[in-house]
Amino acid sequence: MSTTRRPGGSQVLPRPTQWREVQHSPFDRLDLSALADFSAVRAALADFTPNPASQQPPASANPSAVLVGLFDSAVGPQVLLTRRSEMLSSHRGQIAFPGGRLESGETSLQAALRETHEEIGLNAANAIVLGELAAHRTISSSSHIVPHVVDLGAPPSEFHLSDEVERAFTVPLVDLVRPDTFAQEHWVFADREVVVPMFYLDDETVWGATARMLQELLMLTLQR
Repeated sequence: MSTTRRPGGSQVLPRPTQWREVQHSPFDRLDLSALADFSAVRAALADFTPNPASQQPPASANPSAVLVGLFDSAVGPQVLLTRRSEMLSSHRGQIAFPGGRLESGETSLQAALRETHEEIGLNAANAIVLGELAAHRTISSSSHIVPHVVDLGAPPSEFHLSDEVERAFTVPLVDLVRPDTFAQEHWVFADREVVVPMFYLDDETVWGATARMLQELLMLTLQR
């Protein structure tokens, strides 16, 4: 029987005609307490090194980077997310980490920091770099995205949003593994089948590349 989900947001998911909910979760039967301990998250990232070759974008892709900003709180580490503007040409209205394409001469970390400042007015230049997650590819925009995880040190005090961003907000990691929050769906297309993770929040739905990155961060911490 499907679990009753939190409301989610107004995002319209591009489900194919053939799809079904996956009834199990990778978090089933795992001790989830590490997600309330920032030291466990930091240690998991310190132990993880993605394949260096896979972090390099192929010639056909657009090199991009995002900032996975974390900070500690009374309920454990929280993660910074944004909601992209409905006026954008791609990924409009989706929940994302701040970031974008690399400019000439930039490293991916420099791009992630610059884009974060441009998109939400947050200067994370003094953040402590905790590590990288595995790079992700997006089909619609041909982006090769390197996620850089950082410790922001403190919750952002205010945001100054660009026209590309409608909202910036934070979510405790422990909330993401709630049974009413995490779900997986099996989507069947003419040329492929994929399992799509998603997180239903009270007012937003996280899916796509951002959800895959979040799932990787959670699993790295829980399986250490």
